[in-house]
Amino acid sequence: LAVGWGRGMDAAQAPSPGGCELVRSIMDCTGRRLRSIPGNLRGDTEELLLDNNTIRVLGNTSLLLYPQLWHLSLTRNRLELIEPGAFLSSQGLQVLSLTDNLLFTNYSLTAAALSTLPALRTLDLAGNQLTEDMVSVLVSNLSSLESLSVARNIIMRLDSSVFTNVTKLLELNLEKNYIFEIDKAFEGLQRLQRLNIAYNYLPCLVGFSLTQLRVLNVSNNIIEWFLTPESDDLFELEVLDLSHNRLLFFPVLPRQSKLHSLLLQDNRMSFYQRLPNGTSLANVTVQFLIINGNSTNITTVRLWDELCYSNLSSLRLLDLSQNQVWGLPEDFLAQMPSLTHLKLNQNCLEAFHLPEEDPLAMLTELDLSQNRLVELGVKVGVGDILPNLQLFNLSTNRLRALPPGIFTRTRNITTVDLSRNRVDLCPQPGEAESLPCVDIRGVETLTHLSLAGCGLQGLGGRPFQGTSLMHLDLSDNRQALSGDTAWLQDLLLTLQVLSLRNTSLSSTAVDFSALSSLVRLDLSGNSLAALPASLGALRLHSLDLRGNCLPALPPDVAGLPLGRSLRELYLSRNPYNCCTLGWWDALQQAEGLRVPDGPEVTCSHGSRTLSPGALPEPVLQSCRWQTADLALLYLVLALPTCLTLLVAFVVVFLMLKEKLLKMVKSRCGVSSPY
Repeated sequence: LAVGWGRGMDAAQAPSPGGCELVRSIMDCTGRRLRSIPGNLRGDTEELLLDNNTIRVLGNTSLLLYPQLWHLSLTRNRLELIEPGAFLSSQGLQVLSLTDNLLFTNYSLTAAALSTLPALRTLDLAGNQLTEDMVSVLVSNLSSLESLSVARNIIMRLDSSVFTNVTKLLELNLEKNYIFEIDKAFEGLQRLQRLNIAYNYLPCLVGFSLTQLRVLNVSNNIIEWFLTPESDDLFELEVLDLSHNRLLFFPVLPRQSKLHSLLLQDNRMSFYQRLPNGTSLANVTVQFLIINGNSTNITTVRLWDELCYSNLSSLRLLDLSQNQVWGLPEDFLAQMPSLTHLKLNQNCLEAFHLPEEDPLAMLTELDLSQNRLVELGVKVGVGDILPNLQLFNLSTNRLRALPPGIFTRTRNITTVDLSRNRVDLCPQPGEAESLPCVDIRGVETLTHLSLAGCGLQGLGGRPFQGTSLMHLDLSDNRQALSGDTAWLQDLLLTLQVLSLRNTSLSSTAVDFSALSSLVRLDLSGNSLAALPASLGALRLHSLDLRGNCLPALPPDVAGLPLGRSLRELYLSRNPYNCCTLGWWDALQQAEGLRVPDGPEVTCSHGSRTLSPGALPEPVLQSCRWQTADLALLYLVLALPTCLTLLVAFVVVFLMLKEKLLKMVKSRCGVSSPY
């Protein structure tokens, strides 16, 4: 959980001694291979950035010339020592970043230097190989500190002695250490609002009592239990991140809080009010034995009811994805009337019942993808279902149909993902009318629909009639285009993005010419042997032709409306002919056109696979012969032969002329003078 801030800088950069750059009162000396702080910088410098250098020591006189300094950054140096008097001339220093150095070597002397900073508000000590004892010494005299980061160190255990004197602390970052135990370490930090203990080794959090805390991140630990003592105190907690842990049960939260985001992704949670075999555990109790020093507390809770006694009326985001939830208890969601985002993807749900109107009237996003859903239940009635729902993800389940009219009762639905379900769209032709199907006709608000991998058998009957679809994904449906393509007529004015990846598309199967609004088209993974002529007049921005059977594109493709409008073109994994690459050269010259997979594009010449941008000279010569005018070629080849034969005939005739004349005379019997 990070918080960033900064000051706008509009001034032009100006050169400065030592190769640093000056922007107003900010001196940037990042990456200048400096071994010490330059002594010839401007005296009115307020911010000095010395990141990525090789400074080892910050001496007593290093900052004497910069009395107005309030921000100093020495991130990623080799800093081992800050001498005790280094900051005596910089009493106004408020922000100090010492990330990724070697401060563990002389931490006691560095602590003495830090103690001379009465105005220090923000200190970053991340990545310095510090133990908890070293941290305690370093911050022992920093009573003005409001933000502290000791992330990426080697802290293992925290107790009440570590942060004793930093009572004004608002933000504390302890992520990526080796913390396995916390013993009253934060009880004296009455102003602490943001606490990050992510990526550690905490096995549990019990007795959570930081009522003033607003944001708590304990993700990526090994937490199995999160328990808050029974109390009517109002907790200021707004965000609780328990994701990527080993939680077995829903966390025991404060009775009264301002919680609006609860992140429980990637745990081992389930609900045990009823087991899959029908056994009810609603009245079973569990005892938690909490040993604290010499005192032992026993907390008894009912396995289900007591785990949900907290007030969740302000909760807006609940992420339960990647758990082992196979069903939600009754009235579980009724406690969350403000919920807008519910994520239950990657669980074991076999059924989910949508409530009519309340309690999820505010829900805008519902993700039930990657479960085992075979049924989506709706109470019979005429009222709206999830009236504010906009995004509904049902992908990768076992659904065959949805309740009739479900989308007409969700008045604001814009995005539906039904991919990887064995569903068909209504209406079904002929004998198939009685089969289960999904009806989206007349859902005017629907703009994004994914039906990838649904095994669609044609799209007859105009299933998109009355919709305003802008994005349609029909990928991985080998038979989707096998029937009538009249369904396109209902999308002519609105469709902007169409994916027909891996749909057995041939070059003439679909006429795209009427889709005047289309800007992105995915035709990858098909059997196209030529670019469909109907694409030439479209003004696409993105076209994907990967994985087809194209030997070449039209030579004039760059001059077509399609070529002039394209900004992104994918071409790899096609058997292009190395001798017909005029289209490739034209595309390389097209202004504003990118071929992101250009390095992967290859062409074939004989048995060789080559890059079209670097054809060897022998291949070019061979291609010239192959592409020459054949009639002219034959004439050139035949002419020497004809001339040779003619000359030979003349020579023979001249040599045998006298004998031939005598032979003719003797045969004809006519005398003739010589």
